[in-house]
Amino acid sequence: MTVHTRTALVIGGGVAGPVVATALRRAGVEATVYEAYDSAADGVGGGLSIAPNGQDALDAIGLGDVVREVGRPLAGTVLRSWKGAVLGEISVPPGLPELRFVWRAELSRGLRDAAAGHGVRTVYGKRLERIEQDGERVTAHFADGTSASADVLVGADGIRSTVRRLIDPAAPRPEYAGLLGFAAPVADTGMASTGRRLNISYGRRASCGYLVYDDSSGGWFMNLPHREPMTVAQARAVGTDQWLRTLREAVADDRSAAPELLRRTDPADLLITGPLETLSTVPTWSRGRVVLVGDAVHATSPSAGQGASLAFESAVQLARCLRDLPYAEAFVAYEGLRRERVERIIAAAARTNRNKANASARIVRDVLLPITMRIAMKMLRPGKMTWQFDHHIDWDAPVPGTVPVRAGGA
Repeated sequence: MTVHTRTALVIGGGVAGPVVATALRRAGVEATVYEAYDSAADGVGGGLSIAPNGQDALDAIGLGDVVREVGRPLAGTVLRSWKGAVLGEISVPPGLPELRFVWRAELSRGLRDAAAGHGVRTVYGKRLERIEQDGERVTAHFADGTSASADVLVGADGIRSTVRRLIDPAAPRPEYAGLLGFAAPVADTGMASTGRRLNISYGRRASCGYLVYDDSSGGWFMNLPHREPMTVAQARAVGTDQWLRTLREAVADDRSAAPELLRRTDPADLLITGPLETLSTVPTWSRGRVVLVGDAVHATSPSAGQGASLAFESAVQLARCLRDLPYAEAFVAYEGLRRERVERIIAAAARTNRNKANASARIVRDVLLPITMRIAMKMLRPGKMTWQFDHHIDWDAPVPGTVPVRAGGA
């Protein structure tokens, strides 16, 4: 096997960065992660689910056990109205692994440690300022005056990606979805187990998702409609006590588990995850020796339950392409393998967010969703609903030299 790319700089040490670097090392590329913050952000982020397709991608590069060790199994989701009535249930398609609910901080720490075990080095305090390219190398220049060079540079630096802006100043910016996110673990919910099912209550003024385990511990997340966008820093400046009061007021009239969960939440445990944002179609996925991966190029909102899983898929596919093709051909093949799929999932999540942020849509949804779901289950072709989850990447399969890029659809 001819190795066309031998070294890589990975910008961003969150969830995607360690996975990209590990996949590249497995493909024979020496990859180093450069993180802007001075230390690992172990206390950042709320909860998220890793879908079967995300677990499959991690298994392809030997990281699947990380999710199984830190995650709790999820057999599906129960959708409820603000009155507590069941609107519908969604289960993992038969024959596929259950989803896994993880706290982002635990997942990030586990992936970082596992990547280090595969020989990946992470360098902290390296905030990217500019990129230079020539015919042979790409060089990253950091705010502390240092620089690093390699054959390629991978931007895994999230939805507010500096790399995306540097390769295309006209690239789209994140779009606020009209919602602020909050989450918290609860040591004792005082409730019965939810039976490995995430319950989502579409409240009158906020939506709440929650899990309760067999020992009565659990956790929740909430999406609170908020007209004006706030940065994470601005939201955190409000303070946990004030936000808990606001959240309790928002669910006070709901006949759901949300009021009790909030009552039992310690302000010290509240995670303020900030604005829910999406990213519209990114025209430029790569330029020269620089390429984007994960939320930097295809961010979807938490409503999709696929953000991290899609990032893992893209990391593995990018590594396969760089293993088998010269970098310019590899980037074209990578985009061809990924664009249609990720844009289709992003479009579906955007529709969900509009429903959450619109009160009149809630009324229509509560009335029509049970009927709509029954009709959909009868009319959809076999296997149609599994397309997001049943996505396998064959690591050993060679990547063809030309993979056409196609725009996604709903």
